Amino acid sequence: MESNLIWIITIAVIAVIFLPYAIKFRKSTHEARHRREEAIRLGADKPMAQYPSIDQLRCIGCGACVAACPEGDVLGVVMGKAVVINGLKCVGHGRCAEACPVEGITVGLGDISIRDDIPLMSGQNETNIPGLYIAGELGGLALIRNAINQGKMVIDHIKQVYNPVQSNTDEFDVIIIGAGPAGMSAALQAKKLELKCLLIDQQDAGGTILQYPRKKLVMTKPVEIPLYGALTKPEYSKEELLEIWLGLKEKYIEQIHTAEKLIGVNRNNGFLKVTTDKQIYLSQNVILALGRRGIPRKLNVTGEDLSKVMYKLMDAEAYQNENLLVVGGGDSAIEAAMGLARQKGNKVILSYRKDKFFRIKKRNEDRIKDFILAKKIEVLFNSDVERIAEKSVLIKDGQGVREIPNDYVFIFAGGEPPFELLKKMGIQFGGN
Repeated sequence: MESNLIWIITIAVIAVIFLPYAIKFRKSTHEARHRREEAIRLGADKPMAQYPSIDQLRCIGCGACVAACPEGDVLGVVMGKAVVINGLKCVGHGRCAEACPVEGITVGLGDISIRDDIPLMSGQNETNIPGLYIAGELGGLALIRNAINQGKMVIDHIKQVYNPVQSNTDEFDVIIIGAGPAGMSAALQAKKLELKCLLIDQQDAGGTILQYPRKKLVMTKPVEIPLYGALTKPEYSKEELLEIWLGLKEKYIEQIHTAEKLIGVNRNNGFLKVTTDKQIYLSQNVILALGRRGIPRKLNVTGEDLSKVMYKLMDAEAYQNENLLVVGGGDSAIEAAMGLARQKGNKVILSYRKDKFFRIKKRNEDRIKDFILAKKIEVLFNSDVERIAEKSVLIKDGQGVREIPNDYVFIFAGGEPPFELLKKMGIQFGGN
């Protein structure tokens, strides 16, 4: 009798301790599996750049990586193992890898030999064309710190393996295409190492930072900028970063050509010939520090050529008391919509062709919910723009086609990456 009582008490204690855990584990696994299935349905499980690669043999299913990720929904635990839920949300922070107690996660590009969106490069970011390098997000890795480090690394390699040109000639040691974080870092390191350098950008110094809405905060980790010092704060605003870049440009960059577009690069008598829409240059080395977005993707609808249609938002405060339409469901669209909704008197409508947001940062996801609940932004899911007129826009959704008053349209439908341009140069990609 006493033995039976001990067994009953033991089973009761086990049930009290472990049953809630089992229920919670079952629920979280079910939710993660559901999110993964939804991500696969929406095409969000496949990464566009870097992503977490999980060693299933090492993984113990503790969930530390899930909790550490600041973006949310990138990872989940299904059947006791970590899996990638939404690969598109990964921006390469690497906190999941830092949190894993068994070192079972690496954040990178995976096997680039099977990826047709990543150029094939050496460990020094040199392409199959000698002297032609890639730095920054064009190579697949996001984050400003990666871009800065790669720009510096490539210049260090060039300094080691190439003899400098004569200063009194027209040729350059290195020509850098793109004046964003990677390109600026490379140009500053070239200045530091006394290499003859030309920096070219189709816009101005800052690169993709120029496209951020005002006061957008950019997450970084401590990183060293050549001739400047360390960026040590966890976040910098757009204005702070631009002030840094423009100050460095004025102080150190001797030769920079802005508003000049790259046409192509090819070999010519031992040099690389760089052709732009304005001139032809010769250089021993070329660094492509371009973005991956390329030319803005258009909707190809009637009225898209009107002057009220734009593909980036430079200053939200310039728009007040307006009827505004933002098209897209990524971070750029969400941030632009929120920036416009903060301004006096604006009525903001956000049109997205899918049934929910699935590739935006966690903090944007939380903020947009607040804007929607406060009725500062109206979101039209499963909708498409049919036609743009001078004072209105026709939008088709599940309830048919309706005409809404409109003063300006902002389209954030991604961009056409410059991969074709690179392939014309002869740069090889994986997946071939």
